[in-house]
Amino acid sequence: MKELKFVDVGEGITEGHIRKWLVLDGSIVKEDQPIVRVETDKAIVEVPAPADGKVKVNAKADTDVHLGDTIAYIGTDEELAAIGPQSAPRSASAMEPPAQEAAQPDVNQPTVVPREVLATPSVRKLARELGVNIVVVTGSGPAGRITEADIQNATKTVGMAPASQELRTPGTGNASTERIPLTQMRKAIARTMEESWKIPRAVSMDIMNAMPLYKEVARRQGPETAKRITVLPFIIKATIEALKENPAFNASYDAASSEIVLKKYYNIGLAAESSDGLRVVVIKNADKKSITEIATEIKALHDKISGNRISLDEMRDSTFTITNIGSLGGGYLSVPMINPPEVAILGVHLIKDAPVVENGALKVGKLLPLSLSFDHRVVDGADAVKLMNGIMRRLEDKNFLNSQI
Repeated sequence: MKELKFVDVGEGITEGHIRKWLVLDGSIVKEDQPIVRVETDKAIVEVPAPADGKVKVNAKADTDVHLGDTIAYIGTDEELAAIGPQSAPRSASAMEPPAQEAAQPDVNQPTVVPREVLATPSVRKLARELGVNIVVVTGSGPAGRITEADIQNATKTVGMAPASQELRTPGTGNASTERIPLTQMRKAIARTMEESWKIPRAVSMDIMNAMPLYKEVARRQGPETAKRITVLPFIIKATIEALKENPAFNASYDAASSEIVLKKYYNIGLAAESSDGLRVVVIKNADKKSITEIATEIKALHDKISGNRISLDEMRDSTFTITNIGSLGGGYLSVPMINPPEVAILGVHLIKDAPVVENGALKVGKLLPLSLSFDHRVVDGADAVKLMNGIMRRLEDKNFLNSQI
Protein backbone atom coordinates (compact mmCIF):
# COMPACT_ATOMS: atom_id res chain seq x y z
CA MET A 1 0.00 0.00 0.00
CA LYS A 2 1.21 3.52 -0.80
CA GLU A 3 0.45 6.72 1.07
CA LEU A 4 -0.04 9.83 -1.05
CA LYS A 5 1.41 12.61 1.06
CA PHE A 6 1.43 16.34 0.53
CA VAL A 7 5.13 16.87 -0.06
CA ASP A 8 7.35 19.89 -0.62
CA VAL A 9 6.77 20.81 -4.26
CA GLY A 10 9.45 23.49 -4.18
CA GLU A 11 9.78 27.15 -3.15
CA GLY A 12 9.52 26.19 0.54
CA ILE A 13 5.78 25.52 0.32
CA THR A 14 4.42 23.99 3.53
CA GLU A 15 0.65 24.09 3.12
CA GLY A 16 -1.93 23.62 0.42
CA HIS A 17 -5.64 23.41 -0.27
CA ILE A 18 -7.41 20.47 -1.89
CA ARG A 19 -9.22 22.03 -4.85
CA LYS A 20 -10.65 18.98 -6.61
CA TRP A 21 -10.35 15.21 -6.71
CA LEU A 22 -10.00 14.05 -10.31
CA VAL A 23 -11.13 10.51 -9.43
CA LEU A 24 -13.88 9.14 -7.22
CA ASP A 25 -13.16 7.60 -3.83
CA GLY A 26 -12.70 3.88 -4.47
CA SER A 27 -11.63 4.29 -8.09
CA ILE A 28 -8.95 2.13 -9.68
CA VAL A 29 -6.00 4.24 -10.85
CA LYS A 30 -2.69 3.73 -12.63
CA GLU A 31 0.69 4.90 -11.40
CA ASP A 32 1.44 8.52 -12.42
CA GLN A 33 -2.23 9.18 -13.26
CA PRO A 34 -3.21 12.67 -12.02
CA ILE A 35 -5.77 12.16 -9.26
CA VAL A 36 -6.05 15.41 -7.29
CA ARG A 37 -5.54 19.15 -7.76
CA VAL A 38 -3.87 20.95 -4.88
CA GLU A 39 -3.62 24.73 -4.66
CA THR A 40 -0.35 26.03 -3.20
CA ASP A 41 1.04 29.51 -2.70
CA LYS A 42 2.33 29.52 -6.26
CA ALA A 43 0.08 27.40 -8.44
CA ILE A 44 -2.52 24.68 -8.71
CA VAL A 45 -0.66 21.40 -9.17
CA GLU A 46 -1.99 18.03 -10.26
CA VAL A 47 -0.65 15.27 -8.01
CA PRO A 48 -0.21 11.83 -9.59
CA ALA A 49 -0.90 8.43 -8.05
CA PRO A 50 2.27 6.85 -6.57
CA ALA A 51 1.22 3.33 -7.67
CA ASP A 52 -1.46 1.20 -9.30
CA GLY A 53 -4.42 0.36 -7.11
CA LYS A 54 -7.65 1.54 -5.54
CA VAL A 55 -7.90 5.05 -4.06
CA LYS A 56 -9.05 5.81 -0.54
CA VAL A 57 -9.44 9.57 -0.13
CA ASN A 58 -8.19 10.87 3.23
CA ALA A 59 -8.64 14.63 2.73
CA LYS A 60 -11.88 15.95 1.30
CA ALA A 61 -12.07 18.61 -1.39
CA ASP A 62 -12.02 22.20 -0.13
CA THR A 63 -9.86 21.41 2.90
CA ASP A 64 -6.38 22.57 3.90
CA VAL A 65 -3.40 20.21 4.11
CA HIS A 66 0.10 20.63 5.48
CA LEU A 67 3.51 19.24 4.67
CA GLY A 68 3.59 15.51 5.42
CA ASP A 69 -0.18 15.02 5.61
CA THR A 70 -1.52 11.85 3.98
CA ILE A 71 -4.23 12.90 1.55
CA ALA A 72 -4.98 9.46 0.10
CA TYR A 73 -4.03 5.79 0.19
CA ILE A 74 -3.44 3.57 -2.84
CA GLY A 75 -3.67 -0.18 -2.38
CA THR A 76 -5.70 -3.37 -2.58
CA ASP A 77 -9.15 -3.87 -1.03
CA GLU A 78 -7.58 -5.81 1.86
CA GLU A 79 -4.96 -3.15 2.57
CA LEU A 80 -7.47 -0.30 2.47
CA ALA A 81 -9.93 -2.16 4.68
CA ALA A 82 -7.31 -2.27 7.41
CA ILE A 83 -7.15 1.53 7.59
CA GLY A 84 -9.29 2.89 10.35
CA PRO A 85 -10.92 6.32 10.45
CA GLN A 86 -8.69 9.33 11.20
CA SER A 87 -5.57 7.21 10.83
CA ALA A 88 -3.59 9.70 8.80
CA PRO A 89 -0.27 10.80 10.32
CA ARG A 90 -0.21 14.47 11.23
CA SER A 91 2.64 16.81 10.42
CA ALA A 92 4.21 17.90 13.68
CA SER A 93 5.90 20.86 12.02
CA ALA A 94 2.61 22.21 10.78
CA MET A 95 0.63 21.82 13.98
CA GLU A 96 1.08 22.80 17.59
CA PRO A 97 0.68 19.98 20.18
CA PRO A 98 -2.92 19.01 20.94
CA ALA A 99 -4.33 21.17 23.68
CA GLN A 100 -7.25 20.89 26.05
CA GLU A 101 -9.34 24.02 25.60
CA ALA A 102 -11.81 24.82 28.32
CA ALA A 103 -15.34 25.47 27.14
CA GLN A 104 -16.43 29.05 27.73
CA PRO A 105 -20.05 29.83 28.56
CA ASP A 106 -21.74 31.64 25.69
CA VAL A 107 -25.35 32.63 25.24
CA ASN A 108 -25.26 31.16 21.73
CA GLN A 109 -23.68 27.82 22.68
CA PRO A 110 -24.18 25.00 25.14
CA THR A 111 -21.50 24.32 27.72
CA VAL A 112 -19.48 21.34 26.56
CA VAL A 113 -16.95 18.95 27.97
CA PRO A 114 -13.36 19.87 26.99
CA ARG A 115 -11.94 17.75 24.20
CA GLU A 116 -8.78 17.50 22.10
CA VAL A 117 -8.71 20.24 19.46
CA LEU A 118 -6.68 19.81 16.30
CA ALA A 119 -5.99 23.22 14.80
CA THR A 120 -3.03 25.30 13.72
CA PRO A 121 -2.08 28.44 15.67
CA SER A 122 -3.43 30.66 12.89
CA VAL A 123 -6.82 28.93 13.04
CA ARG A 124 -6.94 29.27 16.83
CA LYS A 125 -6.11 32.96 16.50
CA LEU A 126 -8.91 33.44 13.96
CA ALA A 127 -11.35 31.73 16.31
CA ARG A 128 -10.38 34.09 19.14
CA GLU A 129 -10.72 37.14 16.88
CA LEU A 130 -14.20 36.10 15.75
CA GLY A 131 -15.35 35.04 19.23
CA VAL A 132 -15.80 31.40 18.22
CA ASN A 133 -15.52 28.69 20.88
CA ILE A 134 -13.25 26.35 18.95
CA VAL A 135 -14.14 23.38 21.17
CA VAL A 136 -17.63 23.10 19.68
CA VAL A 137 -16.51 23.40 16.06
CA THR A 138 -16.42 20.23 13.99
CA GLY A 139 -13.27 19.97 11.91
CA SER A 140 -13.50 19.11 8.22
CA GLY A 141 -9.76 18.71 7.68
CA PRO A 142 -7.66 15.53 7.79
CA ALA A 143 -8.07 13.62 11.08
CA GLY A 144 -10.77 16.08 12.12
CA ARG A 145 -8.48 19.12 12.02
CA ILE A 146 -10.30 22.45 12.23
CA THR A 147 -9.67 24.77 9.29
CA GLU A 148 -10.18 28.51 8.78
CA ALA A 149 -13.22 27.69 6.66
CA ASP A 150 -14.72 25.76 9.58
CA ILE A 151 -14.34 28.83 11.82
CA GLN A 152 -15.87 31.08 9.17
CA ASN A 153 -18.78 28.69 8.70
CA ALA A 154 -19.34 28.60 12.46
CA THR A 155 -19.86 32.37 12.53
CA LYS A 156 -22.47 32.08 9.78
CA THR A 157 -24.43 29.16 11.23
CA VAL A 158 -24.72 30.17 14.89
CA GLY A 159 -23.94 33.88 14.82
CA MET A 160 -20.78 33.65 16.90
CA ALA A 161 -19.13 36.80 15.58
CA PRO A 162 -19.43 39.60 18.17
CA ALA A 163 -21.11 42.84 17.14
CA SER A 164 -17.87 44.78 17.65
CA GLN A 165 -16.36 42.86 14.72
CA GLU A 166 -19.03 44.05 12.29
CA LEU A 167 -19.92 47.41 10.83
CA ARG A 168 -23.68 47.69 11.16
CA THR A 169 -26.06 49.83 9.16
CA PRO A 170 -27.69 52.45 11.40
CA GLY A 171 -31.25 51.58 12.30
CA THR A 172 -30.92 47.90 11.39
CA GLY A 173 -29.65 44.79 13.03
CA ASN A 174 -28.08 43.42 9.84
CA ALA A 175 -24.32 43.24 9.42
CA SER A 176 -23.05 45.16 6.38
CA THR A 177 -19.65 43.49 6.11
CA GLU A 178 -18.44 40.07 5.08
CA ARG A 179 -15.22 38.31 6.00
CA ILE A 180 -13.57 36.39 3.16
CA PRO A 181 -10.60 34.14 4.00
CA LEU A 182 -7.56 34.67 1.78
CA THR A 183 -6.82 31.91 -0.70
CA GLN A 184 -3.37 30.34 -0.74
CA MET A 185 -2.56 32.50 -3.75
CA ARG A 186 -3.62 35.75 -2.12
CA LYS A 187 -1.61 34.86 0.99
CA ALA A 188 1.44 34.42 -1.22
CA ILE A 189 0.76 37.72 -2.99
CA ALA A 190 0.40 39.45 0.38
CA ARG A 191 3.77 38.12 1.58
CA THR A 192 5.48 39.12 -1.67
CA MET A 193 4.01 42.62 -1.54
CA GLU A 194 5.14 43.04 2.06
CA GLU A 195 8.68 42.12 1.00
CA SER A 196 8.45 44.42 -2.00
CA TRP A 197 7.32 47.33 0.15
CA LYS A 198 10.55 47.09 2.17
CA ILE A 199 12.60 47.91 -0.94
CA PRO A 200 13.74 51.56 -1.09
CA ARG A 201 12.37 52.23 -4.54
CA ALA A 202 12.37 55.07 -6.99
CA VAL A 203 10.49 55.43 -10.28
CA SER A 204 11.45 56.69 -13.70
CA MET A 205 8.61 57.56 -16.10
CA ASP A 206 8.65 58.51 -19.77
CA ILE A 207 6.43 58.61 -22.87
CA MET A 208 7.64 57.27 -26.21
CA ASN A 209 6.57 57.56 -29.83
CA ALA A 210 4.76 54.26 -30.43
CA MET A 211 3.87 54.81 -34.09
CA PRO A 212 6.77 52.70 -35.49
CA LEU A 213 5.96 49.90 -33.04
CA TYR A 214 2.24 50.10 -33.83
CA LYS A 215 2.89 49.87 -37.57
CA GLU A 216 5.33 46.96 -37.20
CA VAL A 217 2.85 44.95 -35.16
CA ALA A 218 0.13 45.62 -37.75
CA ARG A 219 2.48 44.55 -40.54
CA ARG A 220 3.28 41.25 -38.83
CA GLN A 221 -0.27 40.28 -38.04
CA GLY A 222 -1.96 37.80 -40.34
CA PRO A 223 -4.65 35.11 -40.15
CA GLU A 224 -2.36 32.81 -38.15
CA THR A 225 -0.84 35.41 -35.82
CA ALA A 226 -3.58 38.00 -35.29
CA LYS A 227 -4.13 36.98 -31.67
CA ARG A 228 -0.47 36.36 -30.85
CA ILE A 229 1.62 39.15 -32.34
CA THR A 230 1.21 42.14 -30.03
CA VAL A 231 3.51 44.92 -28.83
CA LEU A 232 4.68 42.82 -25.87
CA PRO A 233 7.16 40.49 -27.69
CA PHE A 234 8.85 43.54 -29.23
CA ILE A 235 9.04 45.25 -25.84
CA ILE A 236 10.62 42.09 -24.40
CA LYS A 237 13.28 42.00 -27.14
CA ALA A 238 14.04 45.73 -26.79
CA THR A 239 14.26 45.40 -23.01
CA ILE A 240 16.71 42.51 -23.24
CA GLU A 241 19.04 44.50 -25.49
CA ALA A 242 18.86 47.45 -23.09
CA LEU A 243 19.55 45.12 -20.14
CA LYS A 244 22.71 43.90 -21.86
CA GLU A 245 23.93 47.52 -21.82
CA ASN A 246 22.77 47.99 -18.21
CA PRO A 247 23.43 44.61 -16.52
CA ALA A 248 22.75 45.80 -12.96
CA PHE A 249 19.03 45.70 -13.77
CA ASN A 250 19.13 42.02 -14.80
CA ALA A 251 20.08 41.03 -11.29
CA SER A 252 18.94 40.33 -7.76
CA TYR A 253 19.90 41.88 -4.46
CA ASP A 254 21.24 39.62 -1.70
CA ALA A 255 20.56 41.61 1.46
CA ALA A 256 22.22 39.04 3.73
CA SER A 257 25.62 39.41 2.03
CA SER A 258 25.10 42.95 0.65
CA GLU A 259 25.85 41.66 -2.84
CA ILE A 260 24.37 42.27 -6.27
CA VAL A 261 23.94 39.00 -8.14
CA LEU A 262 24.26 39.68 -11.87
CA LYS A 263 22.39 37.21 -14.08
CA LYS A 264 24.04 36.12 -17.32
CA TYR A 265 20.74 34.84 -18.72
CA TYR A 266 17.47 36.60 -19.53
CA ASN A 267 14.33 35.07 -18.03
CA ILE A 268 11.63 37.69 -18.47
CA GLY A 269 8.78 37.55 -15.97
CA LEU A 270 5.34 38.72 -17.11
CA ALA A 271 2.76 39.77 -14.55
CA ALA A 272 -0.44 37.96 -15.55
CA GLU A 273 -3.97 38.31 -14.23
CA SER A 274 -5.65 35.12 -13.03
CA SER A 275 -8.99 34.33 -11.41
CA ASP A 276 -7.47 34.47 -7.92
CA GLY A 277 -4.79 37.13 -8.23
CA LEU A 278 -1.67 38.26 -10.00
CA ARG A 279 0.91 35.68 -11.03
CA VAL A 280 4.28 36.07 -12.71
CA VAL A 281 4.90 33.67 -15.59
CA VAL A 282 8.37 33.43 -17.07
CA ILE A 283 9.71 33.37 -20.63
CA LYS A 284 12.95 31.40 -20.10
CA ASN A 285 16.02 32.37 -22.15
CA ALA A 286 13.98 34.98 -24.00
CA ASP A 287 17.10 36.42 -25.65
CA LYS A 288 17.44 33.21 -27.67
CA LYS A 289 13.83 33.22 -28.94
CA SER A 290 12.25 34.94 -31.91
CA ILE A 291 9.32 37.34 -31.83
CA THR A 292 7.01 34.57 -33.05
CA GLU A 293 8.33 32.09 -30.48
CA ILE A 294 7.88 34.58 -27.65
CA ALA A 295 4.38 35.47 -28.85
CA THR A 296 3.42 31.79 -29.03
CA GLU A 297 4.79 31.12 -25.55
CA ILE A 298 2.94 34.10 -24.08
CA LYS A 299 -0.32 32.78 -25.55
CA ALA A 300 0.35 29.27 -24.18
CA LEU A 301 1.15 30.58 -20.69
CA HIS A 302 -1.96 32.76 -20.73
CA ASP A 303 -4.10 29.75 -21.62
CA LYS A 304 -2.56 27.75 -18.78
CA ILE A 305 -3.22 30.57 -16.30
CA SER A 306 -6.85 30.76 -17.45
CA GLY A 307 -7.26 27.00 -17.09
CA ASN A 308 -5.40 26.76 -13.75
CA ARG A 309 -2.82 24.48 -15.38
CA ILE A 310 0.29 26.59 -14.83
CA SER A 311 3.27 24.76 -13.30
CA LEU A 312 5.70 26.01 -10.66
CA ASP A 313 8.59 25.79 -13.12
CA GLU A 314 6.77 28.21 -15.44
CA MET A 315 6.61 30.80 -12.64
CA ARG A 316 10.12 30.73 -11.18
CA ASP A 317 13.62 32.07 -11.87
CA SER A 318 12.70 35.37 -13.53
CA THR A 319 15.53 37.91 -13.78
CA PHE A 320 13.50 41.00 -14.80
CA THR A 321 9.73 41.50 -14.80
CA ILE A 322 7.39 43.40 -17.14
CA THR A 323 3.81 44.21 -16.20
CA ASN A 324 1.59 45.00 -19.18
CA ILE A 325 -0.99 47.29 -17.62
CA GLY A 326 -2.16 48.44 -21.03
CA SER A 327 -3.49 44.98 -21.85
CA LEU A 328 -6.23 45.58 -19.26
CA GLY A 329 -7.50 48.51 -21.32
CA GLY A 330 -6.53 51.37 -19.02
CA GLY A 331 -3.82 53.07 -17.06
CA TYR A 332 -1.78 56.11 -18.06
CA LEU A 333 1.15 55.92 -15.62
CA SER A 334 1.71 53.74 -12.58
CA VAL A 335 4.25 52.72 -9.94
CA PRO A 336 4.66 48.94 -10.34
CA MET A 337 5.69 46.88 -7.32
CA ILE A 338 9.13 45.29 -7.68
CA ASN A 339 9.14 41.48 -7.73
CA PRO A 340 11.72 40.65 -5.02
CA PRO A 341 14.58 39.83 -5.09
CA GLU A 342 14.73 41.41 -8.55
CA VAL A 343 16.10 44.93 -8.99
CA ALA A 344 13.44 46.49 -11.21
CA ILE A 345 10.11 46.12 -12.98
CA LEU A 346 8.89 47.80 -16.17
CA GLY A 347 5.30 48.98 -16.42
CA VAL A 348 3.84 49.13 -19.96
CA HIS A 349 0.69 51.18 -20.38
CA LEU A 350 -1.98 51.71 -23.02
CA ILE A 351 -0.99 53.08 -26.43
CA LYS A 352 -3.21 56.08 -27.06
CA ASP A 353 -3.83 58.48 -29.91
CA ALA A 354 -2.46 61.90 -29.00
CA PRO A 355 -1.46 65.16 -30.74
CA VAL A 356 2.24 65.26 -31.58
CA VAL A 357 4.48 67.72 -33.38
CA GLU A 358 6.63 66.46 -36.25
CA ASN A 359 8.78 68.84 -38.31
CA GLY A 360 6.80 71.78 -36.96
CA ALA A 361 3.43 70.30 -37.92
CA LEU A 362 0.72 69.06 -35.56
CA LYS A 363 -0.57 65.58 -36.30
CA VAL A 364 -2.18 62.59 -34.62
CA GLY A 365 0.39 60.23 -33.18
CA LYS A 366 0.49 57.22 -30.92
CA LEU A 367 2.13 57.51 -27.50
CA LEU A 368 3.15 54.78 -25.06
CA PRO A 369 3.81 55.67 -21.40
CA LEU A 370 6.40 53.55 -19.54
CA SER A 371 7.23 53.33 -15.83
CA LEU A 372 10.34 51.76 -14.31
CA SER A 373 10.37 51.02 -10.57
CA PHE A 374 13.88 50.22 -9.36
CA ASP A 375 15.77 49.31 -6.19
CA HIS A 376 17.74 52.43 -5.23
CA ARG A 377 20.17 50.35 -3.17
CA VAL A 378 21.46 48.81 -6.39
CA VAL A 379 21.03 51.44 -9.12
CA ASP A 380 20.59 55.19 -9.31
CA GLY A 381 18.26 57.47 -11.23
CA ALA A 382 20.81 58.07 -13.97
CA ASP A 383 21.07 54.31 -14.52
CA ALA A 384 17.29 54.07 -14.79
CA VAL A 385 17.17 56.83 -17.41
CA LYS A 386 19.84 55.01 -19.44
CA LEU A 387 17.85 51.78 -19.35
CA MET A 388 14.61 53.52 -20.32
CA ASN A 389 16.34 55.40 -23.13
CA GLY A 390 17.79 52.13 -24.40
CA ILE A 391 14.35 50.50 -24.47
CA MET A 392 12.61 53.45 -26.13
CA ARG A 393 15.37 54.02 -28.67
CA ARG A 394 14.93 50.50 -30.00
CA LEU A 395 11.13 50.56 -29.98
CA GLU A 396 11.15 53.81 -31.95
CA ASP A 397 13.67 52.44 -34.48
CA LYS A 398 12.05 50.93 -37.59
CA ASN A 399 15.26 49.07 -38.47
CA PHE A 400 15.48 47.43 -35.05
CA LEU A 401 11.84 46.39 -35.12
CA ASN A 402 12.11 45.03 -38.64
CA SER A 403 15.24 43.03 -37.74
CA GLN A 404 13.49 41.07 -34.99
CA ILE A 405 12.38 37.74 -36.41
